Amino acid sequence: MSGGDIVKLTSAYAVEYNVDLPHSRYPFDAPNKRTALLENLVKFSPGAQFKIIKELCSYPTLLKKNLKGISDLKLKLVTGFHHLEKESTQDEATPKLIEETKHWLFFFPDALRLYEAALQKHAHGLFHRNVLDDMRLSLEKLVQEIVGNQKSLENQQHHIGGFIKDKGGSPELTNMLLKLFDYYGKYQNTYVKHDDAVREDEVVFLIEITSSFMKHLVKLQSAGES
Repeated sequence: MSGGDIVKLTSAYAVEYNVDLPHSRYPFDAPNKRTALLENLVKFSPGAQFKIIKELCSYPTLLKKNLKGISDLKLKLVTGFHHLEKESTQDEATPKLIEETKHWLFFFPDALRLYEAALQKHAHGLFHRNVLDDMRLSLEKLVQEIVGNQKSLENQQHHIGGFIKDKGGSPELTNMLLKLFDYYGKYQNTYVKHDDAVREDEVVFLIEITSSFMKHLVKLQSAGES
């Protein structure tokens, strides 16, 4: 940003939050623009800083000049400091399904951690590729714990089929789920490597189908243990 942009934008937030800034006019009394921006930002509360930095990450000039840097900053912001966000973000995926899945994953912390990371990134509009990869890894971790091995998701079809059969699942449901697992893996392998090719509506569908997979598997296991 130019020095004038820094003053204009941070001054607007100063009015909103009733904050006095050390650099409210340009040219400012600071050795460089980086210092001026930092010294203005530290006058705001942590919650306000979160909002300001997040909104500045959408500033057109910055996106044109350094898209990767802005993307990395936004990812760090929402994954490391999301607790400072005052306004909750609404994920497009079915809220009830997501809450139920979190409930069933409570005793699978590794899978739950990856699942929540994927949801967090998606809610902030970050990196479709990362969202899908976290979802796949979450499902993979869950399957590994349930069947008791460390194989990749692509190599678990035989074990998952046996697990569902042992839990009383019908042959038709077992075959349907295995076919879905097969196509799920193919989709991931094709699109996770090519972020630009992923459609938003398909990301939502993948989140929902992954959630349904995991919820059903945990419920099957829990039913067998009860």
